[in-house]
Amino acid sequence: MQKILFPEANNEFIKQAAEDLKKAQICEPVLESLDLPTACAKITDGSVGAMVAGIDWSSRDVILACRDHLGMQEGFKTFSSLFVADLPDGRRYIISDGATCKNPTAEQLAEIVILTHDAAAKILDETPLVAILSFSTFGSGGKDPSMDKTAEAITILKERRPDILVDGEMQLDAAVNPRIGDKKAAVKGGSEVAGRANVLITPDINSGNILYKSVEQFAHAKLAGPILLGFKYPVSDLSRGSTAEDVAFTTECLIKLI
Repeated sequence: MQKILFPEANNEFIKQAAEDLKKAQICEPVLESLDLPTACAKITDGSVGAMVAGIDWSSRDVILACRDHLGMQEGFKTFSSLFVADLPDGRRYIISDGATCKNPTAEQLAEIVILTHDAAAKILDETPLVAILSFSTFGSGGKDPSMDKTAEAITILKERRPDILVDGEMQLDAAVNPRIGDKKAAVKGGSEVAGRANVLITPDINSGNILYKSVEQFAHAKLAGPILLGFKYPVSDLSRGSTAEDVAFTTECLIKLI
């Protein structure tokens, strides 16, 4: 079993999650009260495979520690995050980025798509279909800088990663509802992604954060994350509102990235 470090070892939710994870034989929890630089060092020296932290520390603390002590994944300049959302009807969606990159440029948005796609390929049981979300679908909103940014990001992606099935800009209903997606995509001759997306990329952190919390609070989705992307090693930055169940589910998803 993979060893997973929990450096906030005195937190009651962490203790309960670790007990549940060990009992279910999902991982070997390593509970040690450590500062973040020391915790990162245990990942880089191979003592553990990944780290789950952030239930007591702020996201900023965890992200900056990862940047300074783990370093960036080769070929990437952008760090990001994703959430795994399991809906009560059995559907699973990947949502990014609702926690890390505030207002990405087109280049950063392209890197977020790549990082999220590659993680989603390990977390999902199906091919990742990536929709870049907007208030507009394929030009229906007229002209807006956010739409230009999406178009530029997709151009970058076609050159850098033509294997990724990505489309946009599109509204949320056009991304996930086949009837609506097919109707709205007709203006461009159809889309492999519209109406069938399982990876939802938001244009900025505001929309991303609102989306994932809305899915959790209104749709009663089971949420994992944020799982950080772009660093050399797998790390999850927990929400400080996480329960033991949230910690356990996040750990289960994180292990898939090791």
